[in-house]
Order: sequence, then structure tokens, then C-alpha cells
Amino acid sequence: MKFTGRAFCFGDDIDTDAIIPARYLSTSDPDVLKLHCMEDADSTFAGRVRPGDIIVAGKNFGCGSSREHAPIAIKACGVSCVIAASFARIFFRNSFNMGLCIFESEEASRAVRDGDILEVDADSGIIVNTTSGERFQARPIPPFMQELVADGGLMEHIRRRGCI
Repeated sequence: MKFTGRAFCFGDDIDTDAIIPARYLSTSDPDVLKLHCMEDADSTFAGRVRPGDIIVAGKNFGCGSSREHAPIAIKACGVSCVIAASFARIFFRNSFNMGLCIFESEEASRAVRDGDILEVDADSGIIVNTTSGERFQARPIPPFMQELVADGGLMEHIRRRGCI
């Protein structure tokens, strides 16, 4: 599984309320949530992001509440994956459960700049910044977790295997 996209950079401690503000939680419709993704961190994000783009952030991305709406909103607006120095554990789990691939790389988090073009290989964990030529290592995504992402998340993964 490989991803290529333009980087949108954010800082440390981006909480789930910055990812999808609580005022929009009356719905779980991805088409509505995507319109407000990252709204409180960057009000222009939803209008600028394109399919395949990549969020790059600092430490503790996805902290705050355990809402699944956050990875749903990110995925719905077309973001292919998220790279951060670290993730809140509940966000980490929710991301894969919702079919969003995430990568931890402190080095990439520090070095990537807004607008850089990145290539990410889930099998090897290698992140290449094609703008600067730099390469970074993230932990590779295990095959089972890649299956969850490819299937669209945990529930669809289970459905496809005839378990529900």
C-alpha cells in the first residue's frame, strides 16, 4: 500500500475537537463531516485539501475525546494518511478501525513543510519527501492492519469475511 500527496502541516496536541468540532457531532455523515475537517485548526483546510493529500503533525495527534468522527472526517475529505510524531492511543485505534492509515515518525514530523510532496510506503514504513529529497523511517504497517484500511475499516473487513 502506497500513498502520494501534498503535506498539510499542523503542530502538537491537535485534539479531536480541532479535527472535527463538537458542534458538528449531531451527524456521522462523512459528506457533512468532511466540510468541517480541521476547521478549528485551519479554517481553510477543507476547501484546499485534495484526494490523496497527507496530514503531517507533531506529537499527541488526536488527543481529547474518543470520538470516531475525527478519523471519519479526515478520511472523508480525501486525506490518504496521517503522519505524526505520536498519536493519542484511542485515535490510533479508531483510525485503523475507520480505515485511515497512520504513521509515527518524529523525524518526518519535524522536517516536512506545508506543501511538500510525500510518498509513503506502508509495507516498509519509508516516507520520501520528493520536494526535499529526504527519507524518513516510520514503523511499517502490518499486513492485517493494511487489510483493515484496504477494506474500509474494521466493520467492512468483518462483513467481507462473512462474520456479520
